[in-house]
Amino acid sequence: MSLLGEAAIAMWWDIDPSIRREFEHWHSHEHFPERLSIPGFLRGSRWAQVDGGKGFFIMYELDLYASLSSPHYLERLNKPTPWSTKLMPYHINMVRSQCRVLESRGGATASYALTLRLSPKSEKESDLRKYLKTFFDKTVWQAGITAAHLLHTQTPAIAQTKEQEIRGGNDQTADWIVVVTGYETEALNTLLKTDLSERALAKVGADGPLVSGLYSLSYTAMASDVQDIAQLRPDKVSLN
Repeated sequence: MSLLGEAAIAMWWDIDPSIRREFEHWHSHEHFPERLSIPGFLRGSRWAQVDGGKGFFIMYELDLYASLSSPHYLERLNKPTPWSTKLMPYHINMVRSQCRVLESRGGATASYALTLRLSPKSEKESDLRKYLKTFFDKTVWQAGITAAHLLHTQTPAIAQTKEQEIRGGNDQTADWIVVVTGYETEALNTLLKTDLSERALAKVGADGPLVSGLYSLSYTAMASDVQDIAQLRPDKVSLN
């Protein structure tokens, strides 16, 4: 899944099982069309924790870094729909990172995504990036793997939005983010024990603990895929 632009929004959060069905309905049929109608938003993907847990990983791909703070996007963030207003408080343990895309390899959407959140030692940033670049170049050709990406969080200087306020105003951010996609969970799990293990990454400049997660693809769409849905008024969409 080669990323389509130079920027991305990477997010992780938990959803209580009691609200999960409505959340996925809202996210697929209102939120994705809304976000993908914003100029510069090219593709969105939702991934669910592979072991059936509460966690989700969501990624939006954007054409330009400037799109992260565009007037169109800020308007949506500050004017959430009634359905969004209802569900935003259920986004628990939110990590929301607005990123530049540093590296991207691969060419197909796959069934699974492995995500890692890490930070480099200040004097080892170039070493860590060089290691990951070399790793990406060889790994996307391995059996079970399809793509690998490196994102770096660079949060635009904008005021807290209404959506953040509804969630409690305490969203966390990642620093560096590695996303590896594939069609075999065994291949992705093997990476966590070898090239992407905490020990291996520490040797080349990673600092502190690694946060990893394995997710299965739930839904992905490009802007052109949801144009018709985006014309529907939210109050006409129901669970029935």
